[in-house]
Amino acid sequence: MVDLYVYYKVRDEDAERLAHLVCALQTRVIQPGHARLLRRPESKDGLQTWMEVYPDVPESFAATLEDAVAGAGLDGLLQGPRHVEVFTEIPPCA
Repeated sequence: MVDLYVYYKVRDEDAERLAHLVCALQTRVIQPGHARLLRRPESKDGLQTWMEVYPDVPESFAATLEDAVAGAGLDGLLQGPRHVEVFTEIPPCA
């Protein structure tokens, strides 16, 4: 299992509309309450930085998410690409 982090930028004026689309997307791809949608508290030059967090998902989930994003209607609301980062847990030291 891995943790998946996806970050991207959105214009202030598109934030509310995008939030609805991302929440609907998350509901379709993973059980409710398992994903998180975060944003940095400040905007810079009219842009917000958002992050989707998918903890403890199978490695194949990244492909599932990519397919879902393709049909979710997010493209026109994003400023630049979605950046996907995958992290694995390090076994405890003690």
